[in-house]
Amino acid sequence: MQRMWLTKVRLSGSGKSDLAKAIRYALSRWEALVRYVGDGRLEMTNNAAERAMRIPVLGRKNYLFCGSDAGGQRAACLYTITATAKLNGLNPEAYLTDILGRIADHPINKIDALLPWVWTQ
Repeated sequence: MQRMWLTKVRLSGSGKSDLAKAIRYALSRWEALVRYVGDGRLEMTNNAAERAMRIPVLGRKNYLFCGSDAGGQRAACLYTITATAKLNGLNPEAYLTDILGRIADHPINKIDALLPWVWTQ
C-alpha cells in the first residue's frame, strides 16, 4: 500500500526535486526498509560494524612489522582480547593488568572467571 502511494507521488511531481530523490532512494531499498521496520532488533545502519573495523584498518601498516607469523598471531590475540574487553564495557588496560597479574596463580578449572563478560576486579 505505502509502496504504491510512494510510486504515485514520485510520478506526479518533478523528477528532480528533493522529495523525488528521497522517494527513489526509499523505493530502491524497499526490501531492507520493510525488514527494518518489521523487526525492532535490526540496526538502521552498519555504523557500529564500520567503527569496529576502523582499528584494524588504521593499524594495517603496523602489522607488517610483527616480526613473524607467530608475532602476528600474538598481536591478533591481543587485539581480540582488547576488543572483547571494550565490548563488555571494561577498560582494556585495567582488565589486562589485573588478569595478567592473577593468571599464574589462578586455578585452571576456574579460568572462566577471568573472561571479560564474567570478570570482576
